[in-house]
Amino acid sequence: MAVLFVISRSDGDEAPATKNAASKASKAQTKSRMEQIFGFKKEDLSSWHNLVCLLNRPTDSASLGIFRCLFGLLMVIDVTQERGLSHLDYKYLDGAPVCRFPLLNFLEPLPLDWMYLVYLVLFLGSLGIMLGCFYRLSCLMFISTYWYIFFLDKTAWNNHSYLYGLIGFQLTLMNGNRYWSLDGLRRPSIRNAHVPLWNYTLLRTQIFIVYFIAGIKKLDADWVEGYSMSYLAHHWLFDPFKAILPVELVNLLVVHGGGLVLDLTAGYLLFFDATRPYAFFFVSYFHCMNSQLFSIGESMFAYMHFLSSLFILTFWVYNTDCCSIRQISYQPAPDSLKPHWISHHFCVTLKVWNDAEAFSFIQGYNNWTNGLYGYSWDMMVHSRSHQHVKITYKDGKTGAIGYLNPGVFTHSRRWKDHGDMLKQYASCLSHLLPRYNVTDPEIYFDIWVSINERFQQRIFDPRVDIVKADWSPFRPNPWLMPLLVDLSPWRTKFQEIEGSLDNQTEIVFIADFPGLHLENFVSEDLGNTSIQVLQGQVNVEIVEEKKNYTLQTSETMKVPAGAYHKVYTVSEDPSCYMYVYVNTTEAALLENFTKLFELQERVRNGTETEPLPPELQPLIAPNDDDEAEVNATDPIVRLFLKRQRRMKEVKKRREAGLLERLERFAGKKYYTIRRGFLMTAIAMRNLAVGLPPLEQLTREVEFANMKGPQDEGNQKDLLKEEVGHGEL
Repeated sequence: MAVLFVISRSDGDEAPATKNAASKASKAQTKSRMEQIFGFKKEDLSSWHNLVCLLNRPTDSASLGIFRCLFGLLMVIDVTQERGLSHLDYKYLDGAPVCRFPLLNFLEPLPLDWMYLVYLVLFLGSLGIMLGCFYRLSCLMFISTYWYIFFLDKTAWNNHSYLYGLIGFQLTLMNGNRYWSLDGLRRPSIRNAHVPLWNYTLLRTQIFIVYFIAGIKKLDADWVEGYSMSYLAHHWLFDPFKAILPVELVNLLVVHGGGLVLDLTAGYLLFFDATRPYAFFFVSYFHCMNSQLFSIGESMFAYMHFLSSLFILTFWVYNTDCCSIRQISYQPAPDSLKPHWISHHFCVTLKVWNDAEAFSFIQGYNNWTNGLYGYSWDMMVHSRSHQHVKITYKDGKTGAIGYLNPGVFTHSRRWKDHGDMLKQYASCLSHLLPRYNVTDPEIYFDIWVSINERFQQRIFDPRVDIVKADWSPFRPNPWLMPLLVDLSPWRTKFQEIEGSLDNQTEIVFIADFPGLHLENFVSEDLGNTSIQVLQGQVNVEIVEEKKNYTLQTSETMKVPAGAYHKVYTVSEDPSCYMYVYVNTTEAALLENFTKLFELQERVRNGTETEPLPPELQPLIAPNDDDEAEVNATDPIVRLFLKRQRRMKEVKKRREAGLLERLERFAGKKYYTIRRGFLMTAIAMRNLAVGLPPLEQLTREVEFANMKGPQDEGNQKDLLKEEVGHGEL
């Protein structure tokens, strides 16, 4: 395949410039319509030989080099962020009785100091990719440690985390070190050399799959009808749309409709030259919004997709006649010229990779009970809320029954939605409980979940001992309860019922299977709690009173607070009912807060003439006087002042200037990264020369734990209500 490189000049040489211009004009005239749009001719797809020649066509390496550099930079940052280097000791503390959720059950974390070494290799590999230094070795260092960490903990899986590993593997096969690389300085022969077109084809196909399959998944009825992410419409980012549309239409048309259209079309629009600049604008705007809407991987999800769009745009810039720095013209390869056998193998590998990946994404079973979540591009298709989680254990020898805190022996909450993780958790508990004199334990889970604003319903059969239950991702598992999709139309009725309630009344919608019952405790904080049957027939047992009441459709009864009751489904079909209640303690507290605020305002503006009693004196202290909260003798006053202080802190943060926000952000990141590297240095020292005395190690860890003055806690926690809602 003949190749001619012509370098653009600006030093006054007229002849090369004239020839270059003439070549462009001649080339533009001879290009077919298909070649202008797609970048290749129909003949290039007419045979395997021509396809291999097309995929191995020399192409400018600049875009690939820029992508490699920026991808490496994101991974360098990601090591201390989502990969968790800064808090690695909390996650993998040696000897701690912790249940873990690896992809394969035999996978185990290394001792803590060796885990720090794994992360150090990951960091050096990411840095080598960014700099293009010992490129192949750096890629191997990155993917070997990244996939080990990735497979070690399914609870940390996300679609974008899966994508990082795929791109790292793809970069290993490519010639990404021919532009913006230290390898190019060491080896002038590869510096700015061309790369075969398949390097770009593989990455662009990967990006296309991410968008398009995500769009296919969003054709789900829940997404199209606006139930998956309805809460997003209330975010301030959508205020411009809410100025012209009601929030219901913003949710349906902008959040869900816009997301669907963008995912289905972004891959195509980024492909065509004519639409690429517009697609880049909309995709960039979309991911900038995502960086504010979600805290997924410290917004790496949005940055990665922005980078992928930038990659396609720079590919267009560096390989378009009017914009290219290094122009490459091609002469058709004669039929007698056969590509090297390695080229055929690369093309076969490329096709098999893309076909297998697209199939696995389509077949990924991220549904009601979930499976290997990371193998499916179901991006934000499902929103869930958990109402009730109970773990019961039974001693296999004595028959004694007890209950476990749902979060015992684990740092994660994701196991509540995944059948495979629930099985792993049960197996882990069965090995840990004998330490606490529970012999041959049986483990039962009663977990209630609402998916996409449906009824709260069971996700697993509470009658099955999960320790002995079989699990397979390739066949149905009878202990996974089916989603009651026939009850989905009730969601419209839910909105009507909720709209008719006042601000203090709350409601929970329940659906249960025939032959099962819900055991529930109503907190004393919840007054006027009642059950109303919407469909089917239930039997309500008041445990302490030993009384039973049968309720038909539309019938209602009150249940006592501070006591247990059971609701049995006695109809042949699933029953549907709702709890209606008022958090009387919280309502009384808010009423007291309102009175205290009004009194405080009257004192400050001089309209309050009566002297305040001693217990209310802290109300007239200056706003920045923290001692008033400490000195308050009345618990309601103390709680009121504490709430005011937190609201003031939140307001201060929200109204902070750009410079202050950047300073706070940089400080937080600095201390996070600082801790990660200091703890890594301690671990490397331990591996090299052994553990120091305990007092020295304690001082070193305390020094690593040092935080900045601005790091006072997560802003989202500042407005947590002091009195929470009682769990039904």
